[in-house]
Amino acid sequence: MIINKYKGIEILGIAAAVPKKWQSLKDLVETEQPDDFNLAKFEKMTGVKGRYVAKLQQTTADLCYEAGKKLLNEYQTDISEIGALIFVSQCPDYTTPATACVLQYRLGGGKGLNNCIAFDVNLGCSGFVYGLNIIAGLMASSNIKKALMLCGDTFARSYHHYDDRVSHSSKYLFGDMGTATLLENTNSDSELCFSSCTDGAGYKAIIDPYKRWRHPDTERLSIMDDVTVFNFSTEEAPAMIKEYMAMQGTHPDDYDSLVLHQANLFIMKQIAKRSGFSKEQLAVSIDVFGNTSSASIPATFVKQYGDDDSADIKRLLTCGFGVGLSWAVCDLRLSPAQILPLVKTDEYFRDDIED
Repeated sequence: MIINKYKGIEILGIAAAVPKKWQSLKDLVETEQPDDFNLAKFEKMTGVKGRYVAKLQQTTADLCYEAGKKLLNEYQTDISEIGALIFVSQCPDYTTPATACVLQYRLGGGKGLNNCIAFDVNLGCSGFVYGLNIIAGLMASSNIKKALMLCGDTFARSYHHYDDRVSHSSKYLFGDMGTATLLENTNSDSELCFSSCTDGAGYKAIIDPYKRWRHPDTERLSIMDDVTVFNFSTEEAPAMIKEYMAMQGTHPDDYDSLVLHQANLFIMKQIAKRSGFSKEQLAVSIDVFGNTSSASIPATFVKQYGDDDSADIKRLLTCGFGVGLSWAVCDLRLSPAQILPLVKTDEYFRDDIED
């Protein structure tokens, strides 16, 4: 595993935005009446009871924009201080240019964020922790004062509006969300420490290869090897968590919560158990939001603390794992007051490009 440590880089705040439409799986299944689908078994395994689904015109970037705008306004941020913006997603607006460039323009009020680095990162499940590592590294080695990381995906939108071929298990698992994390270089003695790893030999375990550059003319579904993903998640994630705690000299009792990528509830319980965490320490948001990919860790923060104004510091151990195969761990100290209430919006960007 690779260890990265950065002094003085701190999270100022976190926000999350979802569409206004929340779908109960019970109501959805009663309406669609899929063959051979056991709702009770699905809910027990995944933990999903419902999720938010974006409108046809609404993209991941639109949700990230609303979360970012809320965060910048809440902290009365001088946008000229934003030196980096990264967009972590598998659902970009365009093939070209990078969606981060468009968000840099939009969040700058149509003028752009001056003197700002902006680029996309194509990661899903591990994306929040990987993204924090990337942006903290940029800040620690530059004159960047503040930075914005935008994470999210809209797979539920894609499956709901576009793809009738996808299995009901996949269709009902995912939810749509965009998040924003504002960071600052404080020059303090605080430290962000990351442990990260990738095993490219498992790249086929979660893959969407069709209608892209290598297989441009093939009409098939994306592929997920459930057994490989389960074994990877329940073996590698707990091993890294335990190695990380040994390195930090910490124990599960030192943390208020274990905040995992919300893959499915059964996998999360297995990881918590094998890492030495109690059921009570495992933070869960998949019941309300579904699996929101790179947004799932901040989604869990928002569900747990978004309506709490307390300034008491919570120590949270985060772990993202999945597509790549990739996985990463980070220890965060945040107060509930830094985590904003959930934003609900149906707004979307009109780029004036003809269909």
